[in-house]
Amino acid sequence: MIPEEESKFVKFLYNTFIGRCLLKILTTRIVSKFCGFLLDRKISKILIKNFIKKNNINTNDYYIDEINSFNDFFSRKIKEGKRVIDTNTKAFIAPCDGKISAYHIKKGLVIPVKQSEYLIEDLVQDKKLAHKYNDGICLVFRLAVNNYHRYIYIDNGQKSGNTYIKGKLHTVRPIALRNHPVFTQNTREYTILHTQNFGVVTQIEVGALLVGKIKNHHEDYEFKKGEEKGLFLYGGSTIILLIEKDKVKIDDLYFTNTENNIETDVFLGQKIGAKVEK
Repeated sequence: MIPEEESKFVKFLYNTFIGRCLLKILTTRIVSKFCGFLLDRKISKILIKNFIKKNNINTNDYYIDEINSFNDFFSRKIKEGKRVIDTNTKAFIAPCDGKISAYHIKKGLVIPVKQSEYLIEDLVQDKKLAHKYNDGICLVFRLAVNNYHRYIYIDNGQKSGNTYIKGKLHTVRPIALRNHPVFTQNTREYTILHTQNFGVVTQIEVGALLVGKIKNHHEDYEFKKGEEKGLFLYGGSTIILLIEKDKVKIDDLYFTNTENNIETDVFLGQKIGAKVEK
């Protein structure tokens, strides 16, 4: 299980006056870039041992022989066979490890979470693209720091270039969602995926506190299901999928759990729904 208790430092940042003043500095991109620079240096390897212990990471699951910095470890690759990709063409799979929340999109509303409301238009800053997902589905995958931080394509298809939206870098923990419209404030990058089986899916990668970089591998590109799409560097992160109406049937469990304020653990490549047959 992913440890979900809020750290004393995070509580200090979001619940005290002095902490909120400090937060204004920490959420800027210049601080994130500086932290990313430090975590790319060889000396940052001294942080790895404690990070492994604190987050109960099973290092036997990963390739770690050529780790030269903390960021190398954070974005480590998983060994063959440790994640099973459901290759059935009708299976809609999770693009990453994480905790999933599922929402039906009504009147442009995406995520009514923790007293915050998010509109597709605010997420992608594009009215025409937002309109495409009326009455569709929004899936939110929240990655904790101990999750695998690489993500894959959910189907075969063709993609356009990546659209970058400059923003801040709040943590994606629940404490931040209670206080800030994180998904529409944070730095993010989205990709329009023209899939073979699930219509036009928009995938949004959202950076979080002290994430130095969202790294997508491709611009215009013909992709394959299960192929690596990109990775996050240090910090918790989020992936959001927008799905058109009547294209995918997502398992009811995820909607029911979300309505009861429960996030459900899923793993990269796991089937979470199926193609709607017409």
